[in-house]
Amino acid sequence: MTAEDAASSLPSKRGSSALQLGPRKKASTSDPLVSHGRHFGRTVFALCNYPSLLTNGILRLEQLEDISLEDLSAEERREHRVFEQLLDSYPGLLERLKDGSEEEILHVGELIGKGAAGARGDDTKTLKSAVLDWISPRGEAIQPPLHRNSKIDRGFNHELTGSLLCPAGLDWNDPRIKENLRSGEMLVCGDQWPIFVYANHAYDSEDPWCGLLRSRLLVYAYKHVFTSPSSVDREPKATRSGNARLHGMNSVTIASLAYIATQVRFALSSSSVFSRTDTTTDSETFYHSLLDLLEDPEECKEVDELLTWWNRQVFPASSAAKRAISANSALFKIRQRRIALKQATNTNVASS
Repeated sequence: MTAEDAASSLPSKRGSSALQLGPRKKASTSDPLVSHGRHFGRTVFALCNYPSLLTNGILRLEQLEDISLEDLSAEERREHRVFEQLLDSYPGLLERLKDGSEEEILHVGELIGKGAAGARGDDTKTLKSAVLDWISPRGEAIQPPLHRNSKIDRGFNHELTGSLLCPAGLDWNDPRIKENLRSGEMLVCGDQWPIFVYANHAYDSEDPWCGLLRSRLLVYAYKHVFTSPSSVDREPKATRSGNARLHGMNSVTIASLAYIATQVRFALSSSSVFSRTDTTTDSETFYHSLLDLLEDPEECKEVDELLTWWNRQVFPASSAAKRAISANSALFKIRQRRIALKQATNTNVASS
């Protein structure tokens, strides 16, 4: 990329959000930031234009000396939150950006973006084949067969993948709906979540939170990406250097759930290339719609319960799993005794 090209890609006009995929670029230099970008993309924000994120973030830091974060738009606040998470996750990055030239900031962004794009591409490639094993009927082969290296027969073109991708609330067994989905007469937007994101592929219109993002298929895919492909149907070995272990990850993040759901949805689809311009899969809208829900403060109770459930599935030994204390344990009795003493103290204070 020439210096003129680099300058032209600077978001000086601030016309577009950094939290959207930018054009494909090559970063040829090996750097720890590439490895960091792989993990950051999977766990914090996946579909991002990192050079724009960094340049916008540095400019915004100067702005925030005179204005409040609340004066920014909701999109700008989210973008700045992602920027701050990136700074917090990589010691010394802020100083490197502040001391660097515009070209250096762009280069750093390209390195991080290279890692994120590389991880996304690797996961897309491995999940394309692995997902067929997970959706196959127990003890049976998929009929008609689905090819591991070609996706043309997937999506609504196939009975099995079509039933999994059918938007929650629609009946795949209704011939008219099935035909409209297959013909494209009924377009599916990214915020119309497929039934496979629900536990047992069951959707309750009266309680849309029930079973949301708790399907077996999502758990398999999450373990495949984060703890190792061999851990899908058994506990990961302590010596196995999965992606989570390599990066010190011991709890599930909101963004990682949205990322895995997006990857599985794409693996089931008939689209062959993961692209921001693909209106058929509308992957960016799907990813953002999940984040919108999971980051909504009004949904914090349900989200906390969801994350606890996920940590029990993926990181059962982690404190984030929040397992209930055994009723007959010494710890349980100590806690009960402490509660009783507090209650007695409060009663005495109130009566005096």
